[in-house]
Amino acid sequence: MNILVIGGTRFFGVPMVEELLRNGHEVTIATRGMTPDPFGEKVKRIRLDHTDFSSMKKALAGLHYDVVIDKVAYCSNDIKYAMESLSCEKYIYMSTTAIYDLNHKDVREKEFDGAIGKLKWCDRADGSYSEVKQQAEYALWQTYKDKNWIAVRYPYVVGPDDYTKRLLFYVKNTIEGNPMFIDNLEEQMSFIRSDEAGKFIAYLADKNFTGAVNGCSYGTISIKEILDYVEKKTGKKAIIETTGEAAPYNGTVSHSVNIDKAAELGFQFSNIEEWIFELIDEYIGLCIC
Repeated sequence: MNILVIGGTRFFGVPMVEELLRNGHEVTIATRGMTPDPFGEKVKRIRLDHTDFSSMKKALAGLHYDVVIDKVAYCSNDIKYAMESLSCEKYIYMSTTAIYDLNHKDVREKEFDGAIGKLKWCDRADGSYSEVKQQAEYALWQTYKDKNWIAVRYPYVVGPDDYTKRLLFYVKNTIEGNPMFIDNLEEQMSFIRSDEAGKFIAYLADKNFTGAVNGCSYGTISIKEILDYVEKKTGKKAIIETTGEAAPYNGTVSHSVNIDKAAELGFQFSNIEEWIFELIDEYIGLCIC
């Protein structure tokens, strides 16, 4: 298939594009041209600015794709610019589990119904992350409900290539002895490994499915379990104080994400215990070297 990837040059976009190429798809990546990519002559490239409607229309004029994977869209205006500029058979949008009330176990896709919320056309700065991502889905469910689209909802994505360095924060500050303010030590949280996040989106490219789908590792883990592991491996002690630097996952309460729908589509996610401690070992190595 002929697939356009908007974004895809860093973090889990890289394993996603690599998986698309392994599956024999013809891939074009669309970016602002600011970030180098490792794909060489394996992909085609076009330049555009997703936040600029005229840039989108000009760059995509006369082009048609079987599938468009949009890792960049953030708010309802981004969705509008994409939908009004693209010609494609299927549109896959990178959404987030932050649109849910993540305060209980087994959070399912039906708990956010984009067909019944109040749509506001907004830009990225017009609300919190969860608010503007909700508006992006409202746009899909309400204004573009007749289009063939998928909204992929992920929790925190982590991996050795995580440019946000949120999980690394806890490892680094423990090893360096820097005080941290952590308000949710015991809360059980959901994560997904970056390479699986990329591979699942690539997997959906040729699947006969529309609507929303969660993606997540099986199982949960707490910050306390992570810090306990770092302390045991390094002999260091995490310093937790109210005057310390605020931790990036603060405010997240115990929850888990249901991925039955992904399993029904034939994709098998790993269990978090199969990889999270290996990742922490990598982070420890980075901090000690």
